[in-house]
Amino acid sequence: MRRGIAATALVASLALTATACGGDSDSGDSADGPVSITWWDTSNATNEAPTYQALVKEFEAANKDVKVKYVNVPFDQAQNKFDTAAGSKGAPDVLRSEVGWTPAFAKKGFFLPLDGTEALKDQAKFKSNLIEQATYEDKVYGVPFVTDTLALVYNKELFEKAGVEAPKTWDDLKKAAATIKGKTGVDGYWGSTQAYYAQSFLYGEGTDTVDADAKKITVKSPEAKKAYGTWLDLFDGKGLKKADTTADAYAHIQDAFVNGKVAAIIQGPWEITNFYKGSAFKDKNNLGIATVPAGSSGTAGAPTGGHNLSVYAGSDAAKQEAALKFVNFMTSAKAQETIALKNSTLPTRDDAYTDKVKADPGIAGYQTVLEAAQPRPALPEYSSLWGPLDDELPQIAGGKESLDKGLSDAETAIAKLVPDFSK
Repeated sequence: MRRGIAATALVASLALTATACGGDSDSGDSADGPVSITWWDTSNATNEAPTYQALVKEFEAANKDVKVKYVNVPFDQAQNKFDTAAGSKGAPDVLRSEVGWTPAFAKKGFFLPLDGTEALKDQAKFKSNLIEQATYEDKVYGVPFVTDTLALVYNKELFEKAGVEAPKTWDDLKKAAATIKGKTGVDGYWGSTQAYYAQSFLYGEGTDTVDADAKKITVKSPEAKKAYGTWLDLFDGKGLKKADTTADAYAHIQDAFVNGKVAAIIQGPWEITNFYKGSAFKDKNNLGIATVPAGSSGTAGAPTGGHNLSVYAGSDAAKQEAALKFVNFMTSAKAQETIALKNSTLPTRDDAYTDKVKADPGIAGYQTVLEAAQPRPALPEYSSLWGPLDDELPQIAGGKESLDKGLSDAETAIAKLVPDFSK
């Protein structure tokens, strides 16, 4: 293991020609004192951060030779802030990085390859698709910390009253929505106009916004048009709600579901704790969780989200060694069990799904749908491709643009983000 750490130190020394020296913490640590490292945590400061802060103290108690400066950085600012800091100076030694940031920061040389290091010594314990998503050009640049994906979440009581089961296809969902409305008076399904939530419709037709391997934009392909046509069709019909294109749409959908005004939505596990706060799920076991419906290809797939812990390539060797030890601790089975129990987030390694963790029906339910989670391609620009669709899809859903016009405009905007891709 020491050999792996020494190798990463060599990689870091070479990276210093392209990146700034030193992390966010002071570089003048005493030879006799502990090594100081800085961790930028991008989690929710109110609901999640206290769990991480407690784990930092636990790590320090067990590792007297390392001090961790904990900094909570708002998620919506962290990507740009780290990009700026890593390109000059002041970058943290460890970053809680959204999975979509990995290719871009790895390409710039800001992240340290973790293969063979202490941080990744338990690699076999992690879900393979999450390791794949932390990989860029055959090297792993992050240790999976928490994961998420989308699922069809539903109100079991309403489904039972209507005599319907969790739908396997989008057509089944539309039929179930009408039945639920007819037998209970409650809408069966409300959909989102956000591009991330429409991604499962693309996977259901065996396509994506781009084909990264072929370097081709596919957002307007026949398969994509069919996918978005299905998505659009689920805003119109008995038991379905016309698309809410307001800025508060997300909150409206969530509030309706947790209070029993709609029987099913597509949602991620980051809302588990909020589900339980609603009147419909005071009995947690009333929460149903199923794989997102499949499209005409027979495929059911959902985007994989979550966060990795990555190490800054510009830190000195002593800080990197301490950072690797810290990452290993924070992503251990024990730490992930603690995080899951406190924050209701999904662990990234199978041995963290203990009986205590699976006693939460939300976590247990989402664990069953992780097999359908699809890693994002290792394309630095990939996460930004949802931006043009976030502009166009509400216009399409609101009847302000035709499907063809909206997808054409999205294709034009995406072409500017990946100029070397063909249409």
